[in-house]
Amino acid sequence: MNSVDELLKKTTEATLLRFISIGSVDDGKSTLIGRLLHDAKGIYEDQLAAARKATKNIGGGEVDYSLLTDGLKAEREQGITIDVAYRYFSTPNRRFIIADAPGHEQYTRNMITGASTASLAIILIDARLGVLTQTKRHTFIASLLGIPHLVVAVNKMDLVNYDQAVFNQIREDYGAFAAKLNFKDLVFIPISALKGDNVVEASESMPWYVGPTVLNHLETVYIESDRNLIDFRLPVQTVIRPDLNFRGYAGQLAGGVVRVGHEVMALPSGRVSKVKKIVTYDGELEYAFPPQSVTICLEDHIDLSRGGMLVHPNNLPRMDQEIEAMLVWMDDEPLQPGKAYLVKHTTNRVRGAVSTLHYRVDPNTLHREEAQSLAPNEIGRVTLDLAAPLICDEYTRNRTTGSFILIDLLTNATVAAGMIIERARHRATAPSPAHLRREHSLVTPEDRVSFFGQRPVTLWLTGLSGSGKSTIAYQLEQRLLADGYAAYVLDGDNLRHGLNRNLGFTADDRQENIRRVAEVAHLFNEAGLLVITSLISPFRAHRELARQAIGADRFIEVFVDAPLAVCEQRDPKGFYRKARAGEIANFTGVTMAYEPPEKPEIHLPTHQMEVKQAVEAIIDHLRSQGVILPRAPVTENGL
Repeated sequence: MNSVDELLKKTTEATLLRFISIGSVDDGKSTLIGRLLHDAKGIYEDQLAAARKATKNIGGGEVDYSLLTDGLKAEREQGITIDVAYRYFSTPNRRFIIADAPGHEQYTRNMITGASTASLAIILIDARLGVLTQTKRHTFIASLLGIPHLVVAVNKMDLVNYDQAVFNQIREDYGAFAAKLNFKDLVFIPISALKGDNVVEASESMPWYVGPTVLNHLETVYIESDRNLIDFRLPVQTVIRPDLNFRGYAGQLAGGVVRVGHEVMALPSGRVSKVKKIVTYDGELEYAFPPQSVTICLEDHIDLSRGGMLVHPNNLPRMDQEIEAMLVWMDDEPLQPGKAYLVKHTTNRVRGAVSTLHYRVDPNTLHREEAQSLAPNEIGRVTLDLAAPLICDEYTRNRTTGSFILIDLLTNATVAAGMIIERARHRATAPSPAHLRREHSLVTPEDRVSFFGQRPVTLWLTGLSGSGKSTIAYQLEQRLLADGYAAYVLDGDNLRHGLNRNLGFTADDRQENIRRVAEVAHLFNEAGLLVITSLISPFRAHRELARQAIGADRFIEVFVDAPLAVCEQRDPKGFYRKARAGEIANFTGVTMAYEPPEKPEIHLPTHQMEVKQAVEAIIDHLRSQGVILPRAPVTENGL
């Protein structure tokens, strides 16, 4: 194979990066993209000639690189970008699809369209003006849309004499704002799009900058982990049945990996079957992954049509008829809570209405504001009531199954874009049925304290899998009983074999899991027992609900703290290995975050202390708080 063939093969097999340029008006977005295309040899001679001619027609001298992307007549006349312009180019290292988005607030809806499929955003900031309101608005929307990678290009450095102090001040100002948002990585690059400084070639005018150029960063940023390859989701677009011998469910994979022989479940029916074959236009596959479009044939005939979804039985999405979402309003007519709209979600369509507008977000300050409606380009948190359940995920987990659009039933216009968010249902504080009343025991709490010789509390052990929670819990239980105290362990894994065996590991199911454990712990405390729980309980809000259910005076939070690397090295049950292999979904520390306690009553760094030391630390705390008093140990026969 000659060098030309090798180059072509390498280029066609290179990974694809979709990115968008955004920012305020006149920050130089179109000029940057034009310069990038020109210097990276990504335009044809006739395109360059047309740009030169257009530049002369408007009285310019050098080539106006923005004309390579601003294609509408109105854009060229006004010198602004109105619509999203898409351009394609490639290098030997990567292929690119560029979306050049408008900067004016009036066209925010157009920017959202271009950003919805982007993996990286380039935020342009004019070095003379610094961080503007529209810059913050676009940054917030980029974060809301789940764009993981962000490049802040401080443009027009030539107009501030390439002053490093100007660049550093903008980096400090913007960094303070972006720290409140959620991006995987944030890179600052000083550039001059007009002169080409740090766009493709390193700038000789800014020797103080030693980082990558824009193109170098675009070629090297790691994007392979951005796709969700754990949660298998195939929204069914159509059923292909050319004859009696073939039935296939066609669609584009929205997540996960599926193989021939895999067990799958059809939703909403819940019927389970196995993958018989995976068919594409180019032939059959042994496995498929996003964003491939495939047709899956099953071993059994299942009632499944457009709008349904194929998933793995042990990794289910949500099926909710009431969802909470962040909504970006795009229509000239304001949002009307209670009005019926058509909700388009993956391949499904269902009627729904905004039942509650919780608040509007000020993109400049990120503060929440009370609102009765949403005007064009405003963003708010809403609750939607639907005529039928949606098969969905949180947007942060899957951008395809976590997003939707609202369509006006009369005009058929797209009026809003929504991102589904995790909903805190606060089931622990739900009111009891009105016709029921509590019955009270004839044995008082004081009687139980006197009988057991202890003040009942719940020791809530939280930490990553492998941090040592269960080991400490059971040795603590043994020690307390040996000292004559009544204690019992509620272990998370054990409870999932009985009381909580119908719960999965989504955020909602984890909350319900903790609610049930907290209620049981509360009852055991009412009986006078010391309770030791051993649960990962990764979210602070859920642990706070447990504290409220048990009672703040009885709740002792114990942070069993070990670094993730240590826990993964221990991996006593092999969970981390399975989670890394995609066999376990929603696993804390791998595919789900852990929120450590901010002010635990007891902190146990188990990578620095032995189990006996951890047990003694808890015993010392219980004694200092008057929960237990020294007493004669119970003999072995006494136990």
